[in-house]
Amino acid sequence: MKQANQKPLHFTPDPKAGYTVTRRSDGGMHLTFMDVNEHTLAHWRDFAAEHLLGSDRLTRNLYDLRKVERISDRAIQIAVELNSDPSTRNIRLAVVVAGDEVRQAVQKIADLTPVGGVRMAIFDDIVEAEAWLNRPIEQMV
Repeated sequence: MKQANQKPLHFTPDPKAGYTVTRRSDGGMHLTFMDVNEHTLAHWRDFAAEHLLGSDRLTRNLYDLRKVERISDRAIQIAVELNSDPSTRNIRLAVVVAGDEVRQAVQKIADLTPVGGVRMAIFDDIVEAEAWLNRPIEQMV
């Protein structure tokens, strides 16, 4: 289901940045991370902050972290900072992980995210993550 007035993606690929972004058919974004080095964090922070500007409707984003083995304290700090933006109240975020260490780091981000911000859930399976993203908003509570 393609939305009529989809927000532009404004993603400029950078070979040094360890992630890619595509637009989901529902208008959200699908981000796939291979690593979270300092260059990747800086690139992602700028990209994500730009997309929070003017966020005015429900957005379903999927973060695929299955190739990431470790999330640094710096990455956690940046994620919490972005999740604290008032615009995140319009975001439903599914995060897919492959290991317990990354799951714990993402859970820490969720725990530090202010109430009323992004609605976030962590998954081991991308199919389950997609099913959760597609649930009606009333079922998110």
